Amino acid sequence: MTVKDICITLLLMCLWGLNFSAIKLGASQTDPILLTAFRFLFAVFPAIFFVKRPPEPVRYLLAYGLVFGLGVWGMMVWSINIGVSVGMAPLLMNMSLISSLVLGYFVFKESLSVNKIIGVVLSLAGVLVSLALSDGSLPLQALPLIMIAAISWSLLALIVKKSETKYVFAFSVWGMLFAPIPLIAFAYILKGGQPFFDLPGQLNAQVWFSILFQAYPTTLLGYWLWNRLTLKYPLSTMAPFSLLTPIFGLLGGVLFYSEEISLIKLLAFVLILSGLAVSQLRTVKQ
Repeated sequence: MTVKDICITLLLMCLWGLNFSAIKLGASQTDPILLTAFRFLFAVFPAIFFVKRPPEPVRYLLAYGLVFGLGVWGMMVWSINIGVSVGMAPLLMNMSLISSLVLGYFVFKESLSVNKIIGVVLSLAGVLVSLALSDGSLPLQALPLIMIAAISWSLLALIVKKSETKYVFAFSVWGMLFAPIPLIAFAYILKGGQPFFDLPGQLNAQVWFSILFQAYPTTLLGYWLWNRLTLKYPLSTMAPFSLLTPIFGLLGGVLFYSEEISLIKLLAFVLILSGLAVSQLRTVKQ
C-alpha cells in the first residue's frame, strides 16, 4: 500500500471507531431505533439521485437494507442506549467472526482451518471474560442485541456475495433505501406512538450532530473509501486494519465519556482481537 492509502485507512478506522461515541451522544437523548432510521434516511437522500441503480434484483437490495438497517445498526444502537459502553460495542461487533465462519462452512462449504478455530475459541473466551465486567460496560440484557447485530453483519456479507454485484457503492446506497421504513415500523411496534411524539423536542444540536455524523462521514464517505481501497488491494491487506476500529472506539469512550479501562476489559480486548488476528493468519500469508 502507498503511504497515502495507509494514512487514509488509518483515518477511516479512527472515524468508524469514534462513530460509536457519536451514536451514544444521540441514543442517550432520543429513541435509538428512530435515531438509526434518521441515519439511513440522510445517508440515502440526496445521494440516491446521483447514483445509478445497480442491475441486481430488488430482493437483494431489500434484504440488504433490512439487515443493515434493523439487524446491524438498529440492534447495535439499541444496545448502546441500554448501556453498552462505546468501548465494548465495536469490540463485540467483531463477534461476527463466529457467525461468518458458520455461514461460510454451511452455505459456501468453506473449510475451517486450525487458525480459524483457534480464533473462534479466543474470541469466545474474550466474550466470557467481558461478562465478568462489573462497571456496567455490558448489561446482560443488551447481549442478545449485540449478538443479533454481529450475526446480521455476517448475513450482510452473505447477501452481497449472493447478489454477485459489481457495483458495491451503488448497491449499498440503493440497499439503504429499504432501511428507514422497517426501522420506523419496528419503533412503532416496540413502543407505540410515544417516541414519535417526543422526537421533535429531542432534536437538539447534539442529536442532529449524531445523525449527520453517522450518515455522511461514517456511512457514505466511509464505505465509499473502504470499497475503493478493497478493490485496489487484496482482502488480506485490508482485513487486519479492521482490528483498529475497537481500539479507536475504546479511546473514544475514554476521551468523551471517561470510561475506565479495567484489567478485565483489557483482557477481553486482548482475547477477542487476538482471535480476530489469528483467524486472519493464513489469509495474510497468502
